[in-house]
Amino acid sequence: MVCEALSLTIPFFTNLASKDAKLATNRYNLCRSTPRIQCSSSSAEGPVTADKLENDYALTGSAYDFERGTISITRESLSSPKKVILVRHGLSTWNEEGRVQGSSNLSVLTEAGVKQAERCRHALANMHFDQCFSSPISRAKTTAEVLWQGREEPLVFLDSLKEAHLFFLEGMKNVDAKVIHPKEYITWREDPANFYVNGVYPLRRLWATARDAWREILFTPGESFLVVTHKSIVRALICTALGLPPERFRSIDVNNGGISTFVFNKRGEAMLKSLNMTAHMYSDHVYLS
Repeated sequence: MVCEALSLTIPFFTNLASKDAKLATNRYNLCRSTPRIQCSSSSAEGPVTADKLENDYALTGSAYDFERGTISITRESLSSPKKVILVRHGLSTWNEEGRVQGSSNLSVLTEAGVKQAERCRHALANMHFDQCFSSPISRAKTTAEVLWQGREEPLVFLDSLKEAHLFFLEGMKNVDAKVIHPKEYITWREDPANFYVNGVYPLRRLWATARDAWREILFTPGESFLVVTHKSIVRALICTALGLPPERFRSIDVNNGGISTFVFNKRGEAMLKSLNMTAHMYSDHVYLS
């Protein structure tokens, strides 16, 4: 049964003559009653299914279905609604050293990064996932292996989840890159959508890659997926799902081990349910859904 409470307005009387106040009070007492509960479905109709909710917009003010509330990332119908959990990899050696990572495979998880991955696994232990997708780059791959430990399905590695390729900046310490390549480095930090090398715009290319990743993930059989990847591609996944352009890239931040949640309706329209959750990094917090 799906129910919604109807609001009850309680009048507040001030500055009334005693006779008027008494009359108003009597009228109020006549109207006063236990707040009513309005139910849309009875138990005789069976359980409320996703299909039933999808056809009953009034129940949630369109929050469940959000028809045309955003754009379809797939532009094709999905077999069912989907839930996707995005996780950024744990702390890496180049994170710790303040180096530009990009698509390099030379940066690996630190001991602290492995512990962060273990915290993520504990935090998501009560959730069912049909599949786990990961970037094949070492720091994300290792995080995914820790997270997926004990699960039956094999990990799926997608090239579309690789981090942005940043050319000659990769491997450089940020302080050095700012001095040696000031124009390119500052553009990458302050105007990343217009950062380019040899006619290639890495961030714009990443937007296209993110859309490819979404299609690969969302057209996979199943309804609940775990995705482990990198900061820039996570930002691109979030932005493309919400219809935001590359210029909004730095409007979103994601910590190492940060968890974000999306749900998609059958039209492939996204709703961001949570962004960069990190309670599990500082406690034994477990997410239930």
